[in-house]
Amino acid sequence: QVQLVESGGGLVQAGGSLRLACAASGNIYSKPFINWYRQATGKQRELVATITSGGSTNYADSVKDRFTISRDTGKNTVYLQMNILKPEDTAVYYCYTNYGGKSYWGLGTLVTVSS
Repeated sequence: QVQLVESGGGLVQAGGSLRLACAASGNIYSKPFINWYRQATGKQRELVATITSGGSTNYADSVKDRFTISRDTGKNTVYLQMNILKPEDTAVYYCYTNYGGKSYWGLGTLVTVSS
């Protein structure tokens, strides 16, 4: 069983920054990857960023050069640093992993970017 708990969402003006955190139960090195997804109202959930157990990262084109995914293995936490936020970044942000053949999602944290 894996638990993922997101935090750090809130209301920010366009151009501002937020840092989201995803606290995972157990050693995050044991998870092959941890992803950040987001879902805006009326839209499909989309993949935002990935970090693998080896530390490789990947980003959606829409957030590349603005968002950074990182991890603190001592705290079993994955972060998403979001800079130069835009109103179109408004969404619920979720972390996700697949471990032991099972999918695990957090409950999400809401990010609202005002224009």
